[in-house]
Amino acid sequence: MQLGRVIGTATSTIKHPTFNGERLLIVQLEGADGRADGDPVLAFDRLGAGRGDRVILTNDGRALQEMIGRDTPGRWSVIGLPDG
Repeated sequence: MQLGRVIGTATSTIKHPTFNGERLLIVQLEGADGRADGDPVLAFDRLGAGRGDRVILTNDGRALQEMIGRDTPGRWSVIGLPDG
């Protein structure tokens, strides 16, 4: 699991079939100190996070496969919204 901050959303007219109807966020991963850690990632979101929100992410492919389909090429998904 990793913390990140939503910096935007992504849309696509051509995408993998498992992405249809899913909400994609652009999330900047953060280190323990709250500073940016690496490049932003695309993350699936079913919790309703918005721009500027902190989120808890996982890159566990199995969790995402259970959510949107076994053959998805997706990697990151939002699994929580931290308090505060």
